[in-house]
Amino acid sequence: MQEDPRVERIQNNPKYQQLKRTRSRYGWTLAILMLVVYYGYIGLIAFDKPFLATPIGAGVTSLGIPIGMAVIVFSIVITGLYVRRANGEFDTATRDILKDATQ
Repeated sequence: MQEDPRVERIQNNPKYQQLKRTRSRYGWTLAILMLVVYYGYIGLIAFDKPFLATPIGAGVTSLGIPIGMAVIVFSIVITGLYVRRANGEFDTATRDILKDATQ
């Protein structure tokens, strides 16, 4: 089975190599940030329960609730950041690469 020559042109295109590096680095950076935030919260649960149990104001809500909500909001925000960049910069670069490969 012979490989499509467009595939080879795409793989050899410097723009494609740059896109792969940039996309991979960005994805890993966001993944590491998410892991730090998530495991930081889990670490607080495991090792500093009194801190998370600190009441906020005169109510029954403890500090752990807004911190937990912040972890959820953080995950939504970084997902949105990735989607925005993927739909903008990465998709534009992909279109340029495909255009170069079909010429």
